[in-house]
Amino acid sequence: MLESFARLRQEYQNPPLRAEDLDLDPLKEFEKWFALSVEREPLEPNAMTLVTADENGRPSGRMVLLKELDDNGFVFFTNYDSNKGHDLELNPQAGLVFYWAVQHRQIRVEGKVEKLSEGESDTYFATRPRGAQVGAWASRQSRPIESRDEFHGLLAAIEERFPEPELVARPPYWGGYRLIPDQMEFWQGQPCRLHDRIEYLKTDLGWSRRRLMP
Repeated sequence: MLESFARLRQEYQNPPLRAEDLDLDPLKEFEKWFALSVEREPLEPNAMTLVTADENGRPSGRMVLLKELDDNGFVFFTNYDSNKGHDLELNPQAGLVFYWAVQHRQIRVEGKVEKLSEGESDTYFATRPRGAQVGAWASRQSRPIESRDEFHGLLAAIEERFPEPELVARPPYWGGYRLIPDQMEFWQGQPCRLHDRIEYLKTDLGWSRRRLMP
């Protein structure tokens, strides 16, 4: 088995990534990389790994979708009563990882996390497909359940509560977060595993930038 993993190797042939070619603002540089990924990546370029930690420092990661990028940071939505919601309530620090395999590129983001306003969460929830809105009411995310049939029963009860064409209100335990970055790293694969890594750090004067060893 170990040999089969060892043979899984990809050689990268990207041109060098020079710090001076990147924007001084990492959020603007992210927008450039993301726009290119929308063109080149076949599936969900906005997929990202969200890493949280509980009160004991035990980390937990899962894939979520980036739903907005603004001047303050990265926005995603979830059930506040989920495991990640509990982590963020106790420890409002998190990390994000974007990986775009076709381009051999990765961006890491770290920073503090804040809840969106109820108005912001309401606005986004109203754009979701009706089935996803109903599902948000039915799912007590991360809680054990006996069977999928039991969950379908919960869905049916919610559908009766909000008969069409009645609008589905946002559950009070569902909404958005914004990760406000204080550290970002742009990674690009290079031959012989001598990868390019450019790190941005937030300071009182703005953003500083430096190259890291591969």
